[in-house]
Amino acid sequence: MRLPVLIIGGGLSGLAAAVRISRFGQRVLLVEQHTRPGGLNSWFIRNKTLFETGLHAITNFAEPGNKHAPLNRLLRQLKIKRSEIEFCPQLGSKILFENCETLRFSNDFNLFETEISEKFPGSIDNFRSLLTFLQQFDAFAPAPFRSARAFLDKIIAEPLLTEMLLCPLMYYGSSNENDMDLGQFAIMFHAIFLEGMFRPRGSIKEFIDLLLRHIQENGGEIRTGCRVQNITQQKNCAVAVMENGEEIECNYILSTIGSQETESLLQRDRGIKDDTPRLSFVENIFQLPYEALPAGAQETTIIFFNHGEKFHYQRPQSSIDPRSGVICFPSGFKGIARRELVEIRTTHLAATEKWEQLAMVPEAYQQEKKRCSELSCSTAESLIGDFAHAVTFRDMFTPLTIKRYTGKIDGAIYGHPNKIKDGNIGLSNIFLAGTDQGFLGIVGSMLSGVSIVNQHILPRL
Repeated sequence: MRLPVLIIGGGLSGLAAAVRISRFGQRVLLVEQHTRPGGLNSWFIRNKTLFETGLHAITNFAEPGNKHAPLNRLLRQLKIKRSEIEFCPQLGSKILFENCETLRFSNDFNLFETEISEKFPGSIDNFRSLLTFLQQFDAFAPAPFRSARAFLDKIIAEPLLTEMLLCPLMYYGSSNENDMDLGQFAIMFHAIFLEGMFRPRGSIKEFIDLLLRHIQENGGEIRTGCRVQNITQQKNCAVAVMENGEEIECNYILSTIGSQETESLLQRDRGIKDDTPRLSFVENIFQLPYEALPAGAQETTIIFFNHGEKFHYQRPQSSIDPRSGVICFPSGFKGIARRELVEIRTTHLAATEKWEQLAMVPEAYQQEKKRCSELSCSTAESLIGDFAHAVTFRDMFTPLTIKRYTGKIDGAIYGHPNKIKDGNIGLSNIFLAGTDQGFLGIVGSMLSGVSIVNQHILPRL
């Protein structure tokens, strides 16, 4: 089989790339190892109920008139009308450092600036200096790693405020322990604080189905349950050898599965051992009646929390670290119809190697999942109020779950700490997009796929 473009990985980056290529009448095939597309943002069915995985909120919210906003640029590139997606902005979120301080924020940046002015009055001028810097800073320019924490320590000069600014941005995008690249900090600051968060009124499945429909209507093809075994290069093409032995020849390959994961398919031995630490997470879903949501939770979208003044963002010594995390209320968006049953979702840092050891004894693995679920539940209750008594269904995902369904090394959802911003892995017809390109969030991930198509593939077809 011979075709112009093969895309490996059916996450949102790969789906967006396939939409973009198919718009120009080029034959494109997208292959996904899982039985359904979506990658880290997918869904499953239990008790006749659809539960989403991965999606807390979509960042980079923008009103229709803001033509230069990432969200609207993405829609134009994909030729998707805003009317095809119903946008539901967040109700309001907060950063909660227990026994220290709380900062509220929403899609109106003035709220966040006012909160900082009132609670950190001595730092408001420094915070505004940070805003000025970020407005002029080119976050996408190729550059070596620059510590966001070190930069904030200098410009903010208020340790607690620095930790509170880093907490949500690192939880939603950092692949580095206890720090993040300054460029990625700038991207996430714009995405979360200056632009804001939203979600589609429908499920992630409906959103993915919309992308699939655009690909197929343009003549593109999607194969699920289809794993690439290796990639070889021949004189005038790249060849993907599938697990079933089929060989797919193509002019270009776009891989969205990760840099090291792609290297393993290429089987290039560079003699370099890569033991860079990767960060993994566990996530819990607690379903309960709407009336059982604790007071205040019905008007909240997301809580980024930490116990104490210092924010620790690193691989824990035990299976999970309950000292910090994310509490998400998927019903906490404007325009979401009230349902009889709603969810509370919690996220914490996890140690993949601990879960791998536990998995050697299935009973021990299940017992630890139960213990961690209860620990996470009680941690959330200490911050928002009691709800455990009303839970009707619960489930938990470990790094091994993520590794199994996405193929991510160590189940690390943000990939390798070292990003390849231009998508160039040193080959003339194979390029990288997605998490390891360094674009963050759902909109960022999709723009990643689009940008590589625009820069490296469409001009050569």
